[in-house]
Amino acid sequence: MQKMKSLGSISSSGRLSTEENEDEEVSRLAISAWEAREEEIERKKMEVKEKVELQLGRAEEETKRLAQIWEELEVMGDPMRKELANVRKKIDMVNRELKPLGLSYQKKEKEYKEALESFNEKNKEKAQLVTTLMEMLTESERLRMQKLEELSKNIEPTH
Repeated sequence: MQKMKSLGSISSSGRLSTEENEDEEVSRLAISAWEAREEEIERKKMEVKEKVELQLGRAEEETKRLAQIWEELEVMGDPMRKELANVRKKIDMVNRELKPLGLSYQKKEKEYKEALESFNEKNKEKAQLVTTLMEMLTESERLRMQKLEELSKNIEPTH
């Protein structure tokens, strides 16, 4: 209740009270901190994305290179054929595991963007509601003061 009163209290010079200035400063600091964290998250996300893309590229190049070597070994009849086949199978398995990870990454990135957009919309809506509340409190205060003045005039004895 005290906060509701302080929301509507404006000094005669039209400035917000010290408590409101402090609240506003805290809000600005919180927003700045949030923006800094968001920038850090975005930077780290880009780093991870670059690493994944590099790893995918290397895995594909390595698979191609090993396929060429495999073909050459087939022709030669290499005694290590069995070990190479096992290694190639492992590479193929890792390659298959990398593809869904890439898709999962893209899906989560999309979800993140949607959540951020929703957050920003709700934040904007909150700001609009706070502005409306402040306007309504000011108008209510004005109307009550006006009514009190009218009642005060009616109480005074007429001579």
